[in-house]
Amino acid sequence: MTRENDVVRSLVEMANTLVDDYDVVDLLTGVADRCVDLLGVSAAGVMLASPEGRLGLVASSSETMRLLELFELQAQEGPCLDAFRTGEPVAHENLEAGSGRWPSFSGAALKAGFQSALALPLRLRQTTLGALNLLSVTRTPMAEADVIVARAFADLATVSIVQHRAAAEAQRLNEELSAALASRVVIEQAKGVISERVGVDLAEAFSRLRSYARNHNRRLTDVAQAAIDGTLDPLAWAPRTRPAPS
Repeated sequence: MTRENDVVRSLVEMANTLVDDYDVVDLLTGVADRCVDLLGVSAAGVMLASPEGRLGLVASSSETMRLLELFELQAQEGPCLDAFRTGEPVAHENLEAGSGRWPSFSGAALKAGFQSALALPLRLRQTTLGALNLLSVTRTPMAEADVIVARAFADLATVSIVQHRAAAEAQRLNEELSAALASRVVIEQAKGVISERVGVDLAEAFSRLRSYARNHNRRLTDVAQAAIDGTLDPLAWAPRTRPAPS
């Protein structure tokens, strides 16, 4: 039961990591390392898609694997790319130089000492976020029990990515909200300054600020801050011009 205990412990440890603040690259590197330690594969790597849909390497279990994954991206062929493009697992496949599904990738992998490959998509519902690549120096297929564990690691990696992106998006929205609230305070102060100095009501003061910002292609908050600082062009405080009657 030692190996099973190791698998369970690894999954629990990784799940616990998601509760705290974590570095997604470090966590995915841990996924790659655990695949090698527990599943009998020789190397593992994780690729993720950018918001534009381009795959990039984020984690690998060794320098050899890192270089091979970069070659896969450059050649635009290989198990990881197929798993990402189709959203389906790529079953165990023995590599043959210059032939098969990935002739260029196979040649590079064999030169690096690998004999077989499989890959799993990092998928959430209908969205594929990346892929987990597993390579072996033998041609022996992975046991079904190990494939199940590999899928569990892939699912956990997917959850970590989704959570990380959700946290980043929440932080971005919070920052935008805080900036908007701060900007509003500046604008309200500027309205008061203009209202007092020009002798107009707050609504008219705001209209003059906004009109000046639009006519001069400047941010309203910047114009308001300049009004508070006393550096704004006096023309901004002048009554808005209206077209003469025809």
